[in-house]
Amino acid sequence: MENHSILQYIVVLLAAAVIAVPIAKKFELGAVLGYLIAGAVIGPAGLKLLQNPEQISHISELGVVLLLFVIGLELSPQRLWVMRKAVFGAGLAQVLLTAGIIAALAAFAFGIAPKAGVIIGLGLALSSTALGLQLLAERKELTSAHGRQGFAILLFQDLAAIPILAVVPVLAMGKGVAVNTVEGAKVVGTIALIVLAGRYLLRPVFRMVAGTNIPEVFTATALLVVIGTAWLMELAGISMALGAFLAGLLLADSEYRHELESQIEPFKGLLLGLFFVSVGMAVDLGLLLREPWLVLGLTAGLLLLKGGVLFAVGSVIGGLDRWQSLSLAVVLAAGGEFAFVVFQLAAGNALIDPRVHGLLTLVISLSMALTPPLLLALGQLLTSQTKKPTREFDRIDGDPPRVIIAGFGRVGQIVARVLRAQKIPFTALENSIEQVDASRRFGSTIYFGDPSRPEMLRAAHADRAEIFVLATDDPEANVRTARLVKRMYPNLKIFARARNRQHAFRLMDLNVDGVVRETLDGSLDLTRQVLEALGQPPRVAADRIARFRAHDEELLKAQHLVYDDDAALIQSAQEALTELEQIFAADTSAPANKEWSGAANREW
Repeated sequence: MENHSILQYIVVLLAAAVIAVPIAKKFELGAVLGYLIAGAVIGPAGLKLLQNPEQISHISELGVVLLLFVIGLELSPQRLWVMRKAVFGAGLAQVLLTAGIIAALAAFAFGIAPKAGVIIGLGLALSSTALGLQLLAERKELTSAHGRQGFAILLFQDLAAIPILAVVPVLAMGKGVAVNTVEGAKVVGTIALIVLAGRYLLRPVFRMVAGTNIPEVFTATALLVVIGTAWLMELAGISMALGAFLAGLLLADSEYRHELESQIEPFKGLLLGLFFVSVGMAVDLGLLLREPWLVLGLTAGLLLLKGGVLFAVGSVIGGLDRWQSLSLAVVLAAGGEFAFVVFQLAAGNALIDPRVHGLLTLVISLSMALTPPLLLALGQLLTSQTKKPTREFDRIDGDPPRVIIAGFGRVGQIVARVLRAQKIPFTALENSIEQVDASRRFGSTIYFGDPSRPEMLRAAHADRAEIFVLATDDPEANVRTARLVKRMYPNLKIFARARNRQHAFRLMDLNVDGVVRETLDGSLDLTRQVLEALGQPPRVAADRIARFRAHDEELLKAQHLVYDDDAALIQSAQEALTELEQIFAADTSAPANKEWSGAANREW
């Protein structure tokens, strides 16, 4: 089947992805494992529907290129400087420790030549940026402590991949200093050219393209910048991914950053899927059948050794607790896509023999395939550790309340105090034992129980209550409880606390009766005091705050319709700011307001 047309390849690849990925996600294994399985099934070691993975490997590599471009967009130079400890501290320690240990084991335990051992150690020290970030994003852990630390380590590894790729031909060919100087000048010159072009050319180009108001042209320009930069870096003998990352970094502070990200995202997702399919196709399952114990032993050894280093780095340098460090280790312990490139280059330069190359490719692929189920198992372990109560839920006695308060933290306590002062009966539920005990010391009637569980709602007589106040401080638990109450008790009015706008949007999706952003009132009161301290009369400051509140409530309703579209959300925010400036300008220029302001200023 070597004479496939491009349409046949596309049909087979898309069909495999459409079937395998939903099945993998249904079992909570993640999309990445679905792509790997699809590649293994349709490849030469499976059904042989496609027998030349090399034909799609070049296209699929663009997925990693686009991923690095998006990462660069998210990371401005200022943010990189802020993250320097995590990036160059934890990242450098992880790469050096892992590479050193693996190189020593390769030399002393397997008799591999020192140069090859160094390359193997450096290659296996790299983790999968595509897999790691995708898994963290799917689990909504990118902003968690271990997610931020993982991102920093992956960023350093992506940067380190460049000198690693550069050193492979040097070790193989033993070129002299003069030749290395020429090669180094070529690399430096290419990077300098890209930096200068990105600083002085890219923004005017995008400004001109944006002025045409033709989305297709903007998309084509974005792809041209990414792929063109990657091509230039490849011509200079540097990683294409570094070029894309550099282009993204140069545009990180651009006003077109979010628009670029939204245009690139669909291509990135599709091509990343192709990349993992091609990795699955390249797996030599015959080697696994011939030498199962060697392959499985090396895979387990890689996960344990690298995971141990990551656990230590996360704990000592990253300041993570035990569970966070363990989560970091599981996410990043597998090999990565850059390792495939490093070992392919090393095999082409005769640094490692074909058998070792095939074995390394299989070990990395298996380690990547094992990461999603390992992460799933860790998640279940964490859930059992964190959510299992150390005592039984309280039994709820007494008459049915008019109000149920879910969550008895800062917000719930204030609601309860007002209701108690007016002798309005309520039932308060709290799933934190510490919070329950602390509140009871002050005389509060509160029950230990999880308001997101149906049996607790029934015990609290939710079917006979009038109001359900959702004041839990965990946004995920908050939304989950609101969805359950809406389903079980559709006539019960829900008034919910929201941490921020995104949380408010999710509650609005459920049509709750009232959503209150927890920091809004305090922020507006603080702003009013600032305006008065700047010399504005109290009545003027209060009027401005009232106008802002009304304007922001209308903006919240409008943004709720487009909150899953970053570009539309940003555009609406910019338009709202302009509109608000016009409102305030009109107030200032009104004759009546001038007289009021003048009189008020004379009073001051």
